[in-house]
Amino acid sequence: MRSTRPATDPAPTPGPPTNRLARRLPLTGVLRLGRPSDIWFKPALSVVASLAPPNLLLLALGRLDLAVYTMAGSLCALYAHNRPYAARARALTWVILGMLGGLALALITASLTSDAVVLVTVGALMAAAQKALCDATSIGPPGNVVLTFISSAALFVPQSPGQVPAHMALAGTAALWAWLVGMAPGLLRPHGPERRATAQALNAAAAYAATRGTGDGHARARAAAAAAVQAAWQALLSTGTRSAPRRALERLVVRAEVALAAPADTDPERLRSWARELCGTGPVPHTGESPADTEELPGVDAVITGPYRPWWSRLGPLTPIAVRTALGCALAGYASLALGVGRPYWALVTAASLYQANVTLTWSRSVQRVGGNLAGVLVFAAIAPLAHTSGAALVLCCLALNFGAEALIGRNYWLGTICVTPMALLVTEFAGQHAAGELITERAVDTLVGALVGFVAAVAVTNRRAGDRIENALTAVDRARERAARLLAEERPAPGALQSARRGLAATLVELRATVDAASGEWWQRALPQERVVATERSAHRTLAATVRRLGLDAPVRGTDRTTEDVRP
Repeated sequence: MRSTRPATDPAPTPGPPTNRLARRLPLTGVLRLGRPSDIWFKPALSVVASLAPPNLLLLALGRLDLAVYTMAGSLCALYAHNRPYAARARALTWVILGMLGGLALALITASLTSDAVVLVTVGALMAAAQKALCDATSIGPPGNVVLTFISSAALFVPQSPGQVPAHMALAGTAALWAWLVGMAPGLLRPHGPERRATAQALNAAAAYAATRGTGDGHARARAAAAAAVQAAWQALLSTGTRSAPRRALERLVVRAEVALAAPADTDPERLRSWARELCGTGPVPHTGESPADTEELPGVDAVITGPYRPWWSRLGPLTPIAVRTALGCALAGYASLALGVGRPYWALVTAASLYQANVTLTWSRSVQRVGGNLAGVLVFAAIAPLAHTSGAALVLCCLALNFGAEALIGRNYWLGTICVTPMALLVTEFAGQHAAGELITERAVDTLVGALVGFVAAVAVTNRRAGDRIENALTAVDRARERAARLLAEERPAPGALQSARRGLAATLVELRATVDAASGEWWQRALPQERVVATERSAHRTLAATVRRLGLDAPVRGTDRTTEDVRP
């Protein structure tokens, strides 16, 4: 992401027009590996703990053919690992309801018809709905892909109406176990997720403070820090009761915010020291409760009691993405049927996994998906002889691949799919062994068909609303800045009002940058108002800095053995 230049920078140079019929699609860097997530092992261990008991029990009963239903519930354990436990409980409940709802619709449809064209059509419509709902609710990784994988696969499992209730009961039981697995770490570290979010905000703010607001990378560092601070506030505001540890975390996030407004007066090592302490098991470090810190926290109360924006209000701007998903998945499934592939849902799921915020990102995901899947079928060819030796070997291989997928996918999507692909192929073996060559050929063909047709649909369905969203985001920033400026002009603003205005302005800036980045990767649209965006961001950042000075939050923190209490204004 990028942000504005400081006031001393030269005027921005307008970028190339964005209404060209074509733009250069990136190849370099698409497959580059990134750093693993701080908690990569949590979803990896959770999915193994969630899948193992149901699969081993079915193995003991000689009914591995039912594993596709228990897997639907077990895979819910992949979600919401970054959320505080109060919010995680709610998120997992909604994920489970969404998973079971999609599975029920798929099973009922499969029990009523075996027409492949009808099944593909239903699967494509379900994929579009799942994509829109996951994006609107910001559920996070793995998003709609797992939901679409389960519901699409279930469409092509022969059913009778009488079997549906029992199969749904299996999925529901496994989902309940997955919910317990997802919540279990809270018994040991009840504030773990919000501590991690705060530590990430501190580290990002320290990286920006280290630039002193100058240099080539300062704009990108400031945008990354602003997003991390906003994520930390969202985590803290979703925890419910404002306990003493949470209030201490709020004060740390305030210090991260101060670093954004006054990088030259901030000690990056002090921020990093606090972040390291948060990653441990000790108490939350204290900044020293200065008057400025104490006065800042009423602004948090104002945010909590502020207007609530329901998730369904965000569905409108997602309409082009939903249409892309429906069209791309349907055409990919139909093309697979025309080629005589026995499992057209593989092409459908491939197309569904491609769609990102814009066409450029969708292209990158297409390259990653194709590369990972083609490498994955080679992995399947290597491990298939071992997996075919016994049911126990089949289950253990699937568990190992699930762990590997979640452990690696955070570094780059293609690396995780090297494990996802053989795992999906082995799942088809639960109901009976198939020829490895046939599975490999069909999977490779469906991958290429799904990626090609899915990307063509993304290019064909234009997102003209991207430009409108930028205008709306710019208006929101202007209004938030004007509100903060009015409060700055008042001699004695209402308690918490200036803090709330500052936080609202920061949130609109993060939203503006995300909206601009998404629109910048779209095709077939009018030129973006780049100069206006830069000017708006610059003015808003100046206002944020003024609020920090007015609140007395910009007291420098020098050295590693002093706190803000030592240098209170």
